[in-house]
Amino acid sequence: MSNRLEKVNSLLQQEISKIIVRDFDFHGALITLTHVDASANLIEARAYVSVMPEDRIDQAVKALNKDVYDIQQKLNKILNMRPVPRIKFVKDPVIAEAARIEGLLESLKKEEK
Repeated sequence: MSNRLEKVNSLLQQEISKIIVRDFDFHGALITLTHVDASANLIEARAYVSVMPEDRIDQAVKALNKDVYDIQQKLNKILNMRPVPRIKFVKDPVIAEAARIEGLLESLKKEEK
């Protein structure tokens, strides 16, 4: 990954996180933007999201993607770069997998006792 692409990913993550914190209220849920992965040509970017409690992740991703146009407009005004990648929110599979593995380890500990 090029240095520029890493900087763009970091910048997008910071700015999208600020927008989510400022403009969205997910009652009783903690939303974390884990990382952003922009394409090499900067046309599109995937924003990976984790949500606690996990059972609300589909609802949160759906709400973010529904309002992605507003988020995109705010990004276009904030960022001094062209093109600003089109954002798409997706579930972060790493967090769910880590929780699954942690659950398996806990069940193994209980079986040993």
